Amino acid sequence: MQEKILILDFGSQYTQLIARRIRELNVYCEIWPFNHFPVPDKSVRGVILSGSPFSVRDKDAPVPDLSKIKGFIPLLGVCYGAQYLVHGFGGEVLPSGTREYGRANLININTLDPLFLNVKPGTQVWMSHGDTISRVPENYEITGSTVAVTAGAFHILGEETWGIQFHPEVYHTTDGRQMLDNFVAGICRCSRTWTPDSFAESTIYELKAKLGNDKVILGISGGVDSSVAAFLLNKAIGKNLTCIFVDNGLLRKNEFQKVLDSYLGLGLNVIGVDAADRFLDQLEGVSDPEEKRKIIGKMFIEVFDSEAHKVKDVKWLAQGTIYPDVIESVSVNGPSATIKSHHNVGGLPEKMHLKVVEPLRLLFKDEVRRVGQALGLPDFILRRHPFPGPGLAIRLLGKMSRKNLEILKEADEIFIEGLKKHGLYDSVWQAGVILLPVQSVGVMGDERTYEYAVVLRAVNSTDGMTADWSHLPDDFLGAISNEIINKVKGINRVVYDISSKPPSTIEWE
Repeated sequence: MQEKILILDFGSQYTQLIARRIRELNVYCEIWPFNHFPVPDKSVRGVILSGSPFSVRDKDAPVPDLSKIKGFIPLLGVCYGAQYLVHGFGGEVLPSGTREYGRANLININTLDPLFLNVKPGTQVWMSHGDTISRVPENYEITGSTVAVTAGAFHILGEETWGIQFHPEVYHTTDGRQMLDNFVAGICRCSRTWTPDSFAESTIYELKAKLGNDKVILGISGGVDSSVAAFLLNKAIGKNLTCIFVDNGLLRKNEFQKVLDSYLGLGLNVIGVDAADRFLDQLEGVSDPEEKRKIIGKMFIEVFDSEAHKVKDVKWLAQGTIYPDVIESVSVNGPSATIKSHHNVGGLPEKMHLKVVEPLRLLFKDEVRRVGQALGLPDFILRRHPFPGPGLAIRLLGKMSRKNLEILKEADEIFIEGLKKHGLYDSVWQAGVILLPVQSVGVMGDERTYEYAVVLRAVNSTDGMTADWSHLPDDFLGAISNEIINKVKGINRVVYDISSKPPSTIEWE
């Protein structure tokens, strides 16, 4: 039985970060909404209550049912979670005199408390709250304080229950990793055996048991997620897996054949489908990004369904769903209203009367890569940058045309190959070129030009939820700009995007 930590989410921006930090300690954990989580069984070694944008004093503040948790298994409240453990059980939480946000120091620590073993007084922590604990219930022992916050941390006597008003999961809390390790390994007694190798081994075993001799189809894209999913399934069921790789005409220059050849060379059972003209005919002249997505999604289902029916006796559809997608679907506020429609290919299983298998649904993006390494996948697959589902259609702003798509592909190849040649590709999380529906005046030789502008976009991120623009060297950007303008007919201006997410998004459409 896989031991785990449950994180009850109250809507904090840091909830996923808590999960990531715990998994970095080789302990498996799951995020569940505070109002919809499973009754803990023997596999659940501990529970963490997240922070929240709410105040515990709000009329509509989230209130969890801890009747089968508190006092029965180890429990740690973080920020809002800590304040709820006070407010809901006889203590008092009041608005802070001043908002407590940013760095602080725990000057008083009970270093014998299990949560603070190997943590020295004065350690830096990160505060982020507008309320503060003004009075703890009688059986609560204060175990850590700052200059401004008396009850910075507490332990409930007679229970394995702790609360902290700061965030141990963020980088600014210097000993946050130690505190989380103290909780999951020391207090919760987790064995810390959840590793990429162990995940791969156990998942292959489970897939063999679940699928038996059934046939499975998988839409493969060349990206890391679908590739790792394919190799896990290939290890489990071999030739009973059929991968379908569709060329929609919107991949990078020569990408389809390169990726197809690499898959075949690695022993995957892959069918390559050249459907570029079908997609591009439907997209010609379309400028609205949402309409582009809908056309691409509809066409993909049609092409995939047609090819899949050529494979006899298929019972399962495999998908490269990863954990952020799962969390999104059961978030505190329900499914996000902003999910882009190109993700909505969920009609496939029903249309094809297939059951769904998702080998990666427990993993974050960086964990997928580590599992791929454990499986022995080559770097040229694992190192690939994320690429949008609709492909270059949403990097070609304005009306779609084959001519402009070719211009974009040429510029994009120069940028990506330049990153590789200059040793910068691995230092960037995602990169690409955006063709703007804007023409500007230029001069080439003695001639006046009126041609398109393109944007170079490169960002650093962990999983795409937030991203910062990459600080590429000026001389590199200058060289790429010159090469694009000199070699790609139709472009006379190159700019670099220096906006981060948020407030911007990684893609422009």
